[in-house]
Amino acid sequence: MSCQIIDGKAIAQRIRDEVKLKSEELKRRGITPGLAVVLVGDDPASHLYVGLKEKACREAGFYSEIIKLPAGAAEREVLAVVEELNSRPEIHGILVQLPLPKLVREEIIISSINPDKDVDGAHPLNMGRLFMGRPRVIPCTPYGCLKLIEAVGYDLSGKHAVVVGRSNIVGKPMASLLLAHNATVTVCHSRTKNLGAITREADVLVVAAGKANFIRGEMIKPGALVLDVGINRFPGGKVVGDVDFSSASQVAGIMTPVPGGVGPMTVAMLMVNTLQAAERDYEDGC
Repeated sequence: MSCQIIDGKAIAQRIRDEVKLKSEELKRRGITPGLAVVLVGDDPASHLYVGLKEKACREAGFYSEIIKLPAGAAEREVLAVVEELNSRPEIHGILVQLPLPKLVREEIIISSINPDKDVDGAHPLNMGRLFMGRPRVIPCTPYGCLKLIEAVGYDLSGKHAVVVGRSNIVGKPMASLLLAHNATVTVCHSRTKNLGAITREADVLVVAAGKANFIRGEMIKPGALVLDVGINRFPGGKVVGDVDFSSASQVAGIMTPVPGGVGPMTVAMLMVNTLQAAERDYEDGC
């Protein structure tokens, strides 16, 4: 069986090109989309991701700002930064880079972001809108997965979709998006029994487990669409996904590689969400 490998980099670039054109149009009306990223601590992966986001903003013509706080920053310090960003009209999007240090409660910080500036779709209000089927902001990684599915012309209606992972960042919002597109959805997690038997029933398999090469070819239904959200780094710089690409690509019909699959889409959809926040701000001011 020949497996179609989705070129996430190319699809993401097309989206970013569209964002740049719309950003230029918005700037002619006097609005420059602005994104602020709050980075707490010295996690190397977080610094890498923030650098990619800053580069994407620059290419799109956005205003970008990175606020760096030390790993020992108190929760009240992080809250103060978010509140200050909430009040600034030139900042349309606020992203707090996760993970946060243990003494800073993620749910408190995320809930303090103005929902209209929550470009990662993580605020409880935006999550609630998504789960109700009326999203205003869609979390970036699930949004990117959905765009990849659309890009290959795959019809989700009536398909059995299995999501491996139940995080608030990927698993739960991904399940909601799939349901909204009329798929029948199963969510698997660390307590799921007979995981392979369930994943082998999936027409669409989305894997966000955080374990390198966790899903192997024998766990995949022949011809399935497989989206690998995992990014696992090994000493020496090698990066692999949560799906064992070598064996999975012998079985799947369509799948994403790592790197170059879902990852670039996350940054692209962050640009989309920031642009849309700026557009809403412009419309509200008219």
